[in-house]
Amino acid sequence: MADIHETFPGFDGQPLALTRVGPGSDRNARPVILLHGLFSSAEVNWVKYGTAAQLAQAGFACLMPDLRAHGASAAPHDADAYPADVLARDAQALVRYLGLDDFDLVGFSMGSRTAVRAVVAGLRPRRLVLGGMGLEGLAGWAGRRDFFREVIDRFGTIRPGDPMYMEQQFLKSSGTDRVAVRHLLGAMEDTPPAALAAITMPTLVLCADQDHDNGSADNLTAALPNAVRGIIPGTHMSCVTKPDLGAALVEFLTRDGV
Repeated sequence: MADIHETFPGFDGQPLALTRVGPGSDRNARPVILLHGLFSSAEVNWVKYGTAAQLAQAGFACLMPDLRAHGASAAPHDADAYPADVLARDAQALVRYLGLDDFDLVGFSMGSRTAVRAVVAGLRPRRLVLGGMGLEGLAGWAGRRDFFREVIDRFGTIRPGDPMYMEQQFLKSSGTDRVAVRHLLGAMEDTPPAALAAITMPTLVLCADQDHDNGSADNLTAALPNAVRGIIPGTHMSCVTKPDLGAALVEFLTRDGV
């Protein structure tokens, strides 16, 4: 069950990285697309701590792009490469590239925001998981955007004790291109609560018990037509390192009668 690495064309032809983990030769393997968070990658968010392996062992074919400006994907410095909803458009391009018409979709943090924008635009996964996300993180992106822009602008000068210190250290460890990702931050659109009515598929809103980074997961669950709430241990950053994340994904995606 070795990892397979390839590239696919984004909506504008930019080369984007894709990692596959799972029983690739088994036609019965269920496709699940997993979208990582800001300053992260498929490797860090899904592979390194075993989440993809848990899904693969449960019979899923994990399809994990490095989002634009992240990981091994293209990180152009031209602002024109980051139009509104660029990540959702790249997600739609991935589904076309893979030729999928029946799949599940999982996002974490920025990946959840991307998943929501893609579904609102017409993508139709069978089941959806929104990890590390609350209602305010979707409807009030401007505050979070400005927070991360300041992390980038103050990079290298933020000291321990500063609320931005952990984000600076994560950005440093990931090696994310700061010019490219700053452009990307401006391409993310708010999703007003009324637009969530388009998300009719069974949805799991999955947040850690100490994660309040993107607002209220309970409020998001209540705003969605067909959602259930899941809770795992940890903070926004630590929960992806724990096996509880993969276990919760497997349980929801294999649940009968959802």
